[in-house]
Amino acid sequence: MSAATSDAGAAVLDRGSLDLPYTREDDHFIDGAWRPSTGSVRNVVVDPATEEEWGAVPNATAEDVDRAVAAARRALPGWAALAPSERAALMLRAADELERRAQPLAWTNSRENGSPLAETAGAAANAAGILRYFASLADHLETPDVRPFPNGGGETVVSWDPVGVCALIAPWNFPINLVVIKLAPALLAGCTVVVKPASPTPLSIRLVVDAVAAAGVPAGVVNLVTGSGAVGDTLVRHPQVAKVAFTGSTPVGRRIAAACGELLRPVTLELGGKSAGIVLPDVDVDELSRVLIRSCLRNTGQTCYISTRLLVPAQRYDEVLDAVTATVAAAPLGDPLDERTVFGPVATRAQYDTVLEYLAAGHAEGARATTGGSAADLGRGYYVRPTVFADVTPGMRVAREEIFGPVLSVLRYDDVDQAVDIANDTAFGLGGIVFSGDDERAYQVARRVSTGSIGLNFFASNHSAPFGGRGDSGLGVEYGLEGLHAYLSPQSVHRRVR
Repeated sequence: MSAATSDAGAAVLDRGSLDLPYTREDDHFIDGAWRPSTGSVRNVVVDPATEEEWGAVPNATAEDVDRAVAAARRALPGWAALAPSERAALMLRAADELERRAQPLAWTNSRENGSPLAETAGAAANAAGILRYFASLADHLETPDVRPFPNGGGETVVSWDPVGVCALIAPWNFPINLVVIKLAPALLAGCTVVVKPASPTPLSIRLVVDAVAAAGVPAGVVNLVTGSGAVGDTLVRHPQVAKVAFTGSTPVGRRIAAACGELLRPVTLELGGKSAGIVLPDVDVDELSRVLIRSCLRNTGQTCYISTRLLVPAQRYDEVLDAVTATVAAAPLGDPLDERTVFGPVATRAQYDTVLEYLAAGHAEGARATTGGSAADLGRGYYVRPTVFADVTPGMRVAREEIFGPVLSVLRYDDVDQAVDIANDTAFGLGGIVFSGDDERAYQVARRVSTGSIGLNFFASNHSAPFGGRGDSGLGVEYGLEGLHAYLSPQSVHRRVR
């Protein structure tokens, strides 16, 4: 692997010399081996920074899906029969194997979706941390759960069984971690799985499968098929799939929920967001600026929980707006393989067109771009200039709809009650932040916001705490004991006490 040098002297990796283990592939991972697809259709993988077709994967047929689900079904009894601590030991080995693949995983991920290396370089370590956290819950499953009858005379032994074969369907923005937050609890619970990654990002997940196999996880426990949304629909409706876990857009989530409702099949959905960052009057603007991009525009704005609506008190509006504008304008936009890059390209051509449509809507409705506001001409690639919209009102599309691009809307409020009302005036309820110099005051305001998760002066996911949305942001939760129990089915055995 070699590197070029940018005009600013920073290293830019040479795509042609990257040692990527997977590029143009013809197989799925089924029953412990890479097996050729039964179909001839291939889906290309496009580098959003160059618009180059650099990879391809098979579009799974119904027969491929059947083979994957059948393999998972055959593996289920043996995997479920292992003690949770035995499954946990294999998960810990998988975590180590995944970290050994950190570099090629990061390069592959960045080429698939344009996420800067500053983001993807930590993907393997974070995924390994998720595997280790859920492995640590083995004792929870091995501890007897005996519950006395409230009126005496009997007791109930509550046991937890794996729900069965699970379909794990992930999006393109964080293709590794958003698989592993499903895979890790499923494995500890004793479930077997079929993974279907998003069509733009099908290659990096193969490294996760490699790590699982190298760790000694038995054949058939983890299977991978690739392809379009139609492949995902086939998997969701497969008669031997017992549970579905999906992260992605709200419209697709609604269709999956409808199918699972019809089939009486449990489903976990982590969907869209339009979270609010409430800036209280006592905010430290320098501290806000320090965490702004990760809090409000992480991964080029392609993060579900970020606070893309910033609510600012009228008396400090201009000051905060100036600081926000300066912070966003100063963050480098460029090649995701450039070590300086903060904002990369939008992940796909379709998403690029969507973001430009929202920029046009913002301008048309009277929002004022203080920086950005248009496409960025870098010669090639799906680049949008990181944008701050001022003078945004709650009814504008840019304030109500999830854009999933580098666009931040700054709204004005007169008092905290109005700020809370604006924050809650949304169909979504996923993330959020309260920025304040007073943690207790910030906490009291946070508790008034109807959202699944909210941070005080920052936002981060905690592997041990539930993460999920309200309203159009989804059903159920991931992470924590609650996330583990989504893959378990309880059985209560009642007995008399003698």
